[in-house]
Amino acid sequence: MKEQATATANSWLQRGVAFGVGMRTARIGRRLDEPQRALREQGRIWQDLVVQQAATDFGRLVGLERGLRYAEFCRRVAPRTYEDFALWIERMMRGEADVLWPGRCAYFAVSSGTTAGRTKHLPITPAMLAHFRQAGLDSLCYYSRRVGRSTVFLGRHLFLGGATTLAPIVEARPFEAWSGDLSGITAAHLPRWVERHLYEPGRGIAQMEDWTAKLRAMAARTASHNITLLAGIPSWLLLLAEEMRTQTGCSPLSEVWPRLECLVHGGVPVGPFAAQLRAAVGPSVNFHEVYPASEGFIAAQDDEPEAGLRLMTGAGIFYEFLPMAQFDEGRLEQLADAVVPLAGVKTGTDYALLMTTPAGLTRYLIGDVVRFVSVAPPRLTYVGRTRLQLSAFGEHVIEKELTDALAAACAELGWTVANFHVAPRFVPPQDSTQRARHEWWIEFATAPRPAELAQLADRLDGELQGRNADYQGKRIGRGLDAPVVQCVPAGTFERWLRSRGKWGGQNKMPRCRSDRVIADELARLVAGNG
Repeated sequence: MKEQATATANSWLQRGVAFGVGMRTARIGRRLDEPQRALREQGRIWQDLVVQQAATDFGRLVGLERGLRYAEFCRRVAPRTYEDFALWIERMMRGEADVLWPGRCAYFAVSSGTTAGRTKHLPITPAMLAHFRQAGLDSLCYYSRRVGRSTVFLGRHLFLGGATTLAPIVEARPFEAWSGDLSGITAAHLPRWVERHLYEPGRGIAQMEDWTAKLRAMAARTASHNITLLAGIPSWLLLLAEEMRTQTGCSPLSEVWPRLECLVHGGVPVGPFAAQLRAAVGPSVNFHEVYPASEGFIAAQDDEPEAGLRLMTGAGIFYEFLPMAQFDEGRLEQLADAVVPLAGVKTGTDYALLMTTPAGLTRYLIGDVVRFVSVAPPRLTYVGRTRLQLSAFGEHVIEKELTDALAAACAELGWTVANFHVAPRFVPPQDSTQRARHEWWIEFATAPRPAELAQLADRLDGELQGRNADYQGKRIGRGLDAPVVQCVPAGTFERWLRSRGKWGGQNKMPRCRSDRVIADELARLVAGNG
């Protein structure tokens, strides 16, 4: 009787949550439909952030003050990278107050690090936590509005994140400060009713660091639950589906969870994984794309996928954009005039993304490149990383072009990809008979025959020429030879990620580099020397 009463109470609570979300969704819908709302929100947020940061050491140094005009703000504050903020953040981690944001900061999200390999510790202030809560809920309201119902809140939500255990920062003592994965920091601040009635896989499993054991425990715990939403990076979602099939004998996941209706994916382009994900979750499950980062929740899907992701302009972050045609990380101080706010963006242009956040990061280059699909409303797509481009020979190929080319080629040939990386293959100095080319390292779900790899290389070459004029020019001008495909054994990319301590959670495989650092390491693994 007690269990039945608890289940009834839970049901009523979830219905109340669904009703409340429905009301919030209606309000958000009206806001999204206002033509100039996004620009007004950005103006208000910028003013609020400047006032807060004016009371900090950083704000006083660069001359932030109440009533500052945007043009003067641009002259006083140059765009900055993580390296420019590192010493300020170290002061915050030692417990100093009023450094980048008023007061002390007790939490720091450990991010995957810069391209050079340095681990990033990003301050998560109370205002930043409020941003993540608002943006996360709003992103689900976007979904509810899009599908016309709030039933996703009538079940539990399973999140595949990194280990949520937080480590004390010794340097901050006697002040208590903690570092860890962003998912751990947000999980530690969930409202009690969310943790009790919505959040899965529960605090104990979420804290596990062994990803394989974590997947097993997650599948065992949730197999009998009413899961309505599943969220995570595509490759980890596929591993969960495989583990669930092993434990239950059921496939797709909609057979395990009949009311599963929403798959939230983000962090990497879904293209090469789309067919596998669809097969893994079932035909009735809706895909919902989001664009989160440790620095902030940037955008979420509010329409069909081809419309791009709606920039979250009212959740506490101010956005600016630097055209990639003018981007030069070595001379950021001279590029302030090239940076534009949301009002100045154009469709079809690639921009390096800058953020001013309620964690005190001001005009911060997060390292992402975005492209606007529309400006009214502001919708964009993730293009790649500012430092992770493939341009060893002046071809300027970006991650999105590689991902889209591979997705199109595999769709045509009927193949599915588990993971991939693209690198340059240089010509040996003593060999004048060869030309440079791209080398694709691909792990397939089912390996094609060797003769078929040449067919894939052909398709990739054609797809990439159609997407990138510089690459096409290099191919036509014989500056680049046709690409070659290396088919690697199953588990190769897992071994590489494990060797870097990046297996599981929100860790992602770098899709390309202009050097052979990763490619040569993959080659050693394949040869058995890794």
